[in-house]
Amino acid sequence: MRKVIYVPVIHTEADMGSVAEPLKKEYIQRYGLKKWNEHIDTIHRMWLGIRRKMFASELDYKNTKVYQDGLPVCDKELAIASDLAEAGNENYKIILELIKRGAKLLGTEYPGLLLEEYNYIKDLAKIDNLEEKEKAIKEYEKKARDILERRDQYIADRIAKTLKDGETGILFIGMRHQVDEKLPEDIEVSYLIYRLPFKENYNLSRKLLG
Repeated sequence: MRKVIYVPVIHTEADMGSVAEPLKKEYIQRYGLKKWNEHIDTIHRMWLGIRRKMFASELDYKNTKVYQDGLPVCDKELAIASDLAEAGNENYKIILELIKRGAKLLGTEYPGLLLEEYNYIKDLAKIDNLEEKEKAIKEYEKKARDILERRDQYIADRIAKTLKDGETGILFIGMRHQVDEKLPEDIEVSYLIYRLPFKENYNLSRKLLG
């Protein structure tokens, strides 16, 4: 039996790199500083809850593999995780703790698809004119659905190929993804947290990117 613990997450500023600051600025312009602070507080509470539930569960760490949204298949997965954890990324702090306990981190995504999506988001963040941005977002929505579909299929295939019988995979994945629907039937999926408590904040974040 193969198992996957599905962890739907909201991305933080630390995940967004160079596009974080313009997205933050636009969020505050649209919804106000109070809403932004509420958004950040919700994300903080989400990660506290994930950490608490993750390490309260009984995991056989030596037979656990960790898969991460946005982490490319390459030769530098651990270095990337360490750098992001050091920069304050709560997601990767948990991952490093899992690794210290014996879990193995695997590259999860195809680099070309990540770069394709990143370039679209970066271009959107550069547009200052609201009317032009709304038009660009509508165009991006169509492309984003296709990219997301291809990313989800790649991630599902990656898990199917690397997760062996008797092992447990932990998948940290953004809420827009539907990787769970693409996994093989012989993989049992359980959910660490529910998506609904974070739906409002997720939807607000989404409006900035389409």
